[in-house]
Amino acid sequence: MRHLSTALATLYAGLIYLFIFLPVVVLVLFSFQDGTLPVPPLNGLTLRWYQAIFADGKLMAALGNSLIVAVISSAVSCVLGFLAAYAFARHTLRGSGFLRGVLVAPMTVSTLIIALGLLSMLNVTGVRLSLWTVGIGHVVINMPLCFAIIYASMGGHQANIERAARDLGARDWQVILLVTAPMLMPSILAAFFLSVTFSWDEFIVAFLLSRFDVTLPVEIFSLLRSGLDPKTNAIGSVVFLVSIAFLVAMEIAVFRKSGRSS
Repeated sequence: MRHLSTALATLYAGLIYLFIFLPVVVLVLFSFQDGTLPVPPLNGLTLRWYQAIFADGKLMAALGNSLIVAVISSAVSCVLGFLAAYAFARHTLRGSGFLRGVLVAPMTVSTLIIALGLLSMLNVTGVRLSLWTVGIGHVVINMPLCFAIIYASMGGHQANIERAARDLGARDWQVILLVTAPMLMPSILAAFFLSVTFSWDEFIVAFLLSRFDVTLPVEIFSLLRSGLDPKTNAIGSVVFLVSIAFLVAMEIAVFRKSGRSS
């Protein structure tokens, strides 16, 4: 009976992984299709579609834009989230529970609603749409995530260490930079890499808040409007590979920091 339960659990887990990753496997497989349509049967393997996307100036520019927006907006989100978490964890504020709820509220709101609201606000204020406005939108949707991750890791033992640093003559900014931030570095890195991953793949905000300089998901959408071909599969595979690279970097950085701190 025990072996049967183990076998059923293994089968169930395998079906879940198959359901999740089968579309990705098909996407990657047919990115090597030696034909003009990414549909069965597989007519041999080729790398020409990858050569085509790396030779495409618009795709490479969109790729660079995505990396720039993801890294900068995630860094800003982490800084703002860290400062907000420090304020709520170390200071008594009137209505702090309500304020925390307001701060994390964007996590429960559709990105379409957020993007439309930002678009209306930018139109009213006369701000031109650009990569900067896309970055602002990504900060709005990623900062609550960074705040939640960092705030959850701020405990009482860290407050004791901060008080000890102040007793030894450290100023508040020195405590934040030299004591609190290093102690919370695993959480800060986790928040940063998750924000980069979400920003890298995000489409709705990038589509509504950009104009001429677009990110990679928006450029892929414009390619899909002309029909499917192995080139779109190839760029989709590259997007998936970069996302996995970000997650692996997060795992390495966070576990290494956690191992050192323990």
